[in-house]
Amino acid sequence: MKTLSGPSIKAKNQDNPKNLVILMHGIGADGNDLIGLASNWSHNMPDTEFLSPNAPFTCNMSGTGYQWFGFVDKDLVRIRAEVSQVALILNNFIDDQLKIRNLNDTNLALVGFSQGAMLALHVGLRRKKKCAGIVGYSGMLLDPDNLQNEVESKPPIVLVHGDIDPVITPLSLPKAETKLKNLEIPVETHIREGLGHGIDAEGVEIGKTFLHKNLQS
Repeated sequence: MKTLSGPSIKAKNQDNPKNLVILMHGIGADGNDLIGLASNWSHNMPDTEFLSPNAPFTCNMSGTGYQWFGFVDKDLVRIRAEVSQVALILNNFIDDQLKIRNLNDTNLALVGFSQGAMLALHVGLRRKKKCAGIVGYSGMLLDPDNLQNEVESKPPIVLVHGDIDPVITPLSLPKAETKLKNLEIPVETHIREGLGHGIDAEGVEIGKTFLHKNLQS
């Protein structure tokens, strides 16, 4: 099975972090794409360690960067199979990293952008133990019709999306919100006016506030 690696930012107390945040980048990028979020957030969360692994597969759209799963044809059957495969890789990585630090899921938060947000939601809601929270930027729920049969835990979630996103439609956000609320999963949502497929300064602050609230201080 493939292993994951990428940039990280240590907790102030490097030998004994209280929390672990794992960031998942979008398609065609790598772990460096989101580690800047950790640089911003770490000042308010000195006991938190941040890991931003590269996705395990080379991007098949650009030939550069990495992907968690293919997203060219948006074939749900193929995507579901690939997501199941990469979820095993990510869950093994999460379990190993928690064990190394003597932490558990209550000390864990998942953050993702674009397909990284899709994966964060997919994995976080199917882990048997509830994590501290999930932050999703410019993403969507994958295969929402099967979620009610597969959900294992209900962590708090915050979703942020630009209202002029040309890549992942902004309509994905209210659809995800409705589905999650119907399953009694706590979710807050933010539409960012004038924002395309990206993360703006307000979105960074929203994520920071959410993590600071839900992780142990």
